[in-house]
Order: sequence, then C-alpha cells, then structure tokens
Amino acid sequence: MQKGKIYRSLALACMLSALGACRLPALATRTENKNVPVAYSSPQDTSNTAHISWKDYFADPYLSALIDTALSRNQELNITLQEIEIARNEVRARKGEYLPFVGLQAGAGMDKVARYTNIGAMEANAEIKPGKEMPEPLGDFALAARASWEVDIWHKLRNAKKAAVNRYLASVEGRNFVVTNLVAEVADNYYELLVLDNELDIVLKNIDVLNNALRIVKLEKEAAKVTELAVRKFEAEVLRTQSLQYGIQQQITETENRINFLLGRYPQHIQRSSVSFGDIVPKAVSAGIPSQLLTNRPDIRRAEQELAAAKLDVKVAKARFYPSLGISAAVGYRAFNPTYLVDPASLLYSLAGDLMAPLVNRNAIKATYYTANAKQVQAVYNYERTILNGYVEVANQLSRISNLARTYDMRSQQVQALTRSIDISTDLFRSARADYMEVLMTQRDALEARFELIETKKQQLNAMVSIYKALGGGWNR
Repeated sequence: MQKGKIYRSLALACMLSALGACRLPALATRTENKNVPVAYSSPQDTSNTAHISWKDYFADPYLSALIDTALSRNQELNITLQEIEIARNEVRARKGEYLPFVGLQAGAGMDKVARYTNIGAMEANAEIKPGKEMPEPLGDFALAARASWEVDIWHKLRNAKKAAVNRYLASVEGRNFVVTNLVAEVADNYYELLVLDNELDIVLKNIDVLNNALRIVKLEKEAAKVTELAVRKFEAEVLRTQSLQYGIQQQITETENRINFLLGRYPQHIQRSSVSFGDIVPKAVSAGIPSQLLTNRPDIRRAEQELAAAKLDVKVAKARFYPSLGISAAVGYRAFNPTYLVDPASLLYSLAGDLMAPLVNRNAIKATYYTANAKQVQAVYNYERTILNGYVEVANQLSRISNLARTYDMRSQQVQALTRSIDISTDLFRSARADYMEVLMTQRDALEARFELIETKKQQLNAMVSIYKALGGGWNR
C-alpha cells in the first residue's frame, strides 16, 4: 500500500513537471527572407565568372605562383584551418554525449568503525558465531564496470550535435571566405606593383625629356633669348620630378613587402611580368543571376549554416523544460578481502532509472531559452544583411567596370593630345612663339595625364578582381 502511494506521488510529480514544461515563455520570432532581385541592372544569363578557377581567371604566371604560395603559407589561412579542426572536435564531443558512458572502476579502502557510534554499537551487540567475525579494521575492495546514459527523449542532445555540425560547416565556409579574400588581396597588390613600375618608368622618361628641355633653355639663355629665370624654373621642375622617383621607389618596396607578408615570408624581390601595363586588358565578366550568390559566396553560406545552428540551439534550450530520463547500471565484484573478489558471492549489479524535470525556479532555463531565441533572430538579420551586402557589392562593381571603361577611353585621348602638345610647345618655344612657362605646364599636364591613365587602368584591374570576389570566386580551385 505504501509503495502504491509512492508511485502515485512520483507519477503526479512527473505530470506536473510536464504540464509546467508545456507552458513555455512566449517568444518574438523572425523568419529569414531569401528573396533577391531577378537580375542586377538588366536581364542576365546564367553563365557566372565565379565558377572559373582562379588559376584560369588570373592568367599571369607570376601572379598565379604568388597566389599558390599564399594559399599554402599564409598565417591567417592556417589559423582558420585550426578553427575547422576545433569545430570538428566539437562535433565529436556532442556526438558522444547522447551515447552511453561506460567506465571501469577499481577501488580499495579501509574502515575502522568507532565503538560508541550506532554502527559500532550494533556490531558489538550482534550475536556473531566464533570464527565469523568481521575483520577490524574492515577492508573494502571493488572492481566494477559502470554505465550511465541520458535517454534523448526530446532530441536535445541530437539537436546539439546537429548544431555543432552546422557550426563546423560554417567554419569550412569561413575558410573558403578567407581564401577568396586572400586571392583578391594578392592580386590587388600585384597589380599595384605593376602600376608603380609603370609610373616609375614614366617618371624616368619624363626626367630625360625635362633634362633635354633644360639643355635647350640653357642654350637659349646663352643666345640671350631667355633669362636666368627660365633656366631656374626648368631646373626646379627636373628636381620636382626626380623627387617623385624616390617616392614611387618607396611605394614599390612597401608593396613588395605587403605581398611577402601575405605569402608568409620575409621581404624579398617579387618577380612580375614585364609586359607593358597599358597592354593588359581586363577580363570580360559574366555576373550571372543574383540567386547564384546564395550558393557561390562563402560568407552567405557561412551565415546560412550559423542560422541553422542558432535554430537548433533554440530547440535544445526548449528541451530543457521537459523531463529528462537517466539510466545508470553497474556490474562487478566487491568484498572486504581481495581474495574474495573472484568469489561468485561477491558479485554485485545494479540498474536504476530517474526522471527529472524542472518544476520550481526555472529562471536559468528561461534565460537560456530567451538568449538562444535572441541569437536566432540575430542570425536571421545577419543572414539577410550578408545577402544584401553581396548583391550591392556585385551591382556596384558592374557599374564601376562600365564607367571605368568609358573613363579610360577619354583619358587615353587626353594623353594622346597632351603628348602632341609637348612637341608643339617645344617647337614654338624654339621659334620664340611660346613662353617657357607654356612648355613647363604642358610637360606637367602630360605627366599628370599619364599618371591618371595608369590609375584608371589600375582601377579597372581592381574592379576585375573585386567582381570576381563579389561573385564568390576564388575559393573553389
């Protein structure tokens, strides 16, 4: 009768726990929006430059060699690889949590019971047959296998393992995102180096032209056609142009060192193409359709995996409101003398189960539940923001490529016109029909125009790199 009351009390307690768990706190939820525009600015076909390997996209063999070295030696990338390993181990740990824990236990001890205690008094008053007394002090030796297992009724542990898997996949996508950025950064700096080489070449040629002009002005002064002021002006212009040479040389050194840093090595000379920078033609780009960003861009894929993990975290936190069932078991031998451990009479075994549910003071569980939900909503916004950012980056680069192509054509014509103006101004100066200041200003304008033309070409190549990165190219070899 007493046992029946106990069972009914336990059943009632479990029912109350389950009912309490059913009254879950209300949450403000949000569902992610994956919709993107059908096209960018005009209808596009499905061919996408992101599907091209970086080895094919960047045809320069020197640049390909640099990228290949960076992908094997860059420290940031290698740090990311260790983060992937950490995430993989987390999956293993989560998987082990919903499997039974089995361990082997061996123990030895000694116990001397005090005479004037309840146990000591009972032993003294017990009628023990001669030769059957327990030894004093009393030994305790055990050898047993023990197992414990939390039955995953509500898939709390399985969902935690799935969340760990999603975070592992997110770390893989994080590595891919690092690769994409690394490829783009090496390419940008390589093209920057080619630009500086070209600018240095232009400055050196311009110094030669100015020195020739200076010799002419000196001859004109000797013929009393110009004053000392003209000579000093030309000398100042030569010195100004020579100062540009050393500034460019410093930029070359810094750019080479920046590339070496990306390659994970100490400063050394960077081999590069000797092809004229003006002859480099940016690759034609196919942007495909915006929906392809969801599968091409590693940062969007990473945000998607992080969102999936956050959703599972909410389920794990929710399961903590429900009763948990634990099972424990043990089998082995125990005796007060080691020689009795092999005796069948020393065999012990146990099997127990317990059902536990939170009933009073569930604030900690509620806080975890609210936090998991807030992180899920946060992950939704981050996912939507990443998609939006990807679309905007592609749209901006497409517009940039188009406008830079027109700008380059205009500046090419400007350079051609100013180059002709140099010869004209020099001839007019020799015939005393032009002032020396006109010659100087024409030289300066032509130099600046050439620099602007090179800068525009660099921007075109940077846009070619940026659109490849924005579309999600570079991580898939």
